[in-house]
Amino acid sequence: MSVTNVLAIDCEMVASYNKSLLARVSIVNQHGNIILDEYVKPTSTVTDYRAFEDKKWKLENGIDFSLVKNKVANLIQGRILVGHSIHFDLEVLQLSHPESKRRDLAKYNSLQRNGQPVALKTLSKSYLGRDIQKTPDHDSVEDAKACMDIYLKLANEWEKNY
Repeated sequence: MSVTNVLAIDCEMVASYNKSLLARVSIVNQHGNIILDEYVKPTSTVTDYRAFEDKKWKLENGIDFSLVKNKVANLIQGRILVGHSIHFDLEVLQLSHPESKRRDLAKYNSLQRNGQPVALKTLSKSYLGRDIQKTPDHDSVEDAKACMDIYLKLANEWEKNY
């Protein structure tokens, strides 16, 4: 799959006491093709598996955090990164990315209601006519694809700001 100039990301997390840990990261290209989809071995004791209770084995057999972090850093470098509340994804990945290269659906005025972010599930239904997150365990690939598709619908207008 080709890495395009615009990539969409979504991360799923588990908890270690009061801290979020990366459990899964998914990145898709502009065509919706999966560029990266990895389960990540927890870096400390998991106290809440959230939606991963039935997928503990995927995490225990996941890739080391440092390897995944490096893969993601290399993929997103110099590219536009699309997502919903991207700062949470970057925080759990312990990465930074220039604001000028972020396209955050949660922060884009045209997608907000009364100045507040709208849930990705709601945006997907409104803009794409697509139901996502139908079960408690979100699919990060599905979410990343929805982010990309919403961005692409608005890209011409959005990019006038850059």
